[in-house]
Amino acid sequence: MKLLIDNITINPDEPSEHIRQAIAERLNIDIDFEYTIARKSLDARKKQMIVYRYRVVIDVPDDKAKLLLNKSDVSVFTEKSLPAVIKREIAEPIMIAGAGPAGLFCALRLIAAGARVELFERGKPMGERMKDIEMLEREGVLDERSNVLFGEGGAGAYSDGKLTTRIRRQEIDWLFKAMVEAGAPSSILYEAKPHLGTDRLRGIVKNIRDAILSSESAVHFNESIDDIIIHDGLLAGFVTSRGNEYKSGRLVLAIGHSARDTYAMLVSKNIALEKKGFAAGVRIEHPAELINEIQYGASKHRDILPAADYALTYTAGGRGVYSFCMCPGGRVINSSSESNRLCTNGMSFSKRDLPFSNSALVVAVAPGECATETLGGITFQRDMESAAFVAGSGSFVAPAQRVTSFLAGKVDCDLPAVSYRPGVLPVDINRYLPDWMAEELTSALGYFNRKMKGFISDEGVLIGVETRTSSPVRILRGDDFQSVSVKGLYPVGEGAGYAGGIVSSAVDGIRCADRILQEIT
Repeated sequence: MKLLIDNITINPDEPSEHIRQAIAERLNIDIDFEYTIARKSLDARKKQMIVYRYRVVIDVPDDKAKLLLNKSDVSVFTEKSLPAVIKREIAEPIMIAGAGPAGLFCALRLIAAGARVELFERGKPMGERMKDIEMLEREGVLDERSNVLFGEGGAGAYSDGKLTTRIRRQEIDWLFKAMVEAGAPSSILYEAKPHLGTDRLRGIVKNIRDAILSSESAVHFNESIDDIIIHDGLLAGFVTSRGNEYKSGRLVLAIGHSARDTYAMLVSKNIALEKKGFAAGVRIEHPAELINEIQYGASKHRDILPAADYALTYTAGGRGVYSFCMCPGGRVINSSSESNRLCTNGMSFSKRDLPFSNSALVVAVAPGECATETLGGITFQRDMESAAFVAGSGSFVAPAQRVTSFLAGKVDCDLPAVSYRPGVLPVDINRYLPDWMAEELTSALGYFNRKMKGFISDEGVLIGVETRTSSPVRILRGDDFQSVSVKGLYPVGEGAGYAGGIVSSAVDGIRCADRILQEIT
């Protein structure tokens, strides 16, 4: 019988081989048994007793199992079942716009069912995309179609690669299995806060592309959807940026949250969209060692523990301020996609061993605080990004300010070292943040410092603006995943306003694929 054993603890300096011994001692058994790890998490709530906490599955004879079930934290293990793939005979390829998580995993799911897909991505393949990102960081030269937000893998491919999510759906198990098959470490199957890192993601995304191509499907780079053709409320086809016209009755629209030109096209075609709340603010960066000290204290294991993370929230007057996309041991990066507009994001490599840790500090922006038109949230974002670009004196140098100077209302003469490239310029951030946003951040910082003593520090630096936390619009769809305006158009993922982050976006794409397969008889 298989049993689930919870709360097996191992000290950070103990080798993983001690798990078996810890299980045996915990259960007071001296028989041979096999075990697998179901979950692993770092418990740092008590800084003098930081441990790794495991949930494991063991296989023991039924008579022993019945006795062990009387112990605390022991229960019968129930195997999870992966959502079945619906096999179909499909003659025509299914079209997908966008090679981010939603588009890629929608494609993999359809291919597993026997379909062929044609995938269109406005940006470049991974290798070429990385060269364009390096050019931006080195020389301040932006390619509007190939950058941190656009290109193979989508925005998620140049990030921390976090695989945490608030959703609880069985498609996640299928997604993680597919990721492991594409080269992700098997540890993502049980880590409480799994992450891949930009370095691993590059190889994983390329392997997914190879899997798509090996199925006789096609991937079209440097080609976006510029127009859709509608006949009597049904999708009839689309036209791409290369001037190619494709006839198709199905198009999965997995465009990402920054495809502003595509949103404008949809509005011009009278596709139903609505404004959606989002969040905006700045990046905050500290030395990684400072965050480690705050989170781990004087723990004797501090030198061998991973770079510490944090999650902070503050609410005053009904408005939320919170940390977002925290990147331990990472970098602040440029995530601009339009000339003369600057925005930032964060990333980490798999080892998370760089000297700084950063996070967005963002304030909730309600739909009513933007211009009245459907794309008013984009106007709001653009205004902030334009002001930040000007404040940084152009060339994508980022405006920056010490946290202490921001709170004191003064401009720095100089700044400590930061990770952002091509560089930063001392600026009063209040110059380009809306007054109400600056006030909310000021209040929140005081609260965050009480939660994490030392968070307000001369070593902490606020950088640029962060505006692309999520889509400011939602493309309305029904329970069948189709646009309420045009049958055959399937808006999915973060750009459609139905997901946020790698996992929920990919799951949305998988669910859309299954819905399409159900419709095909």
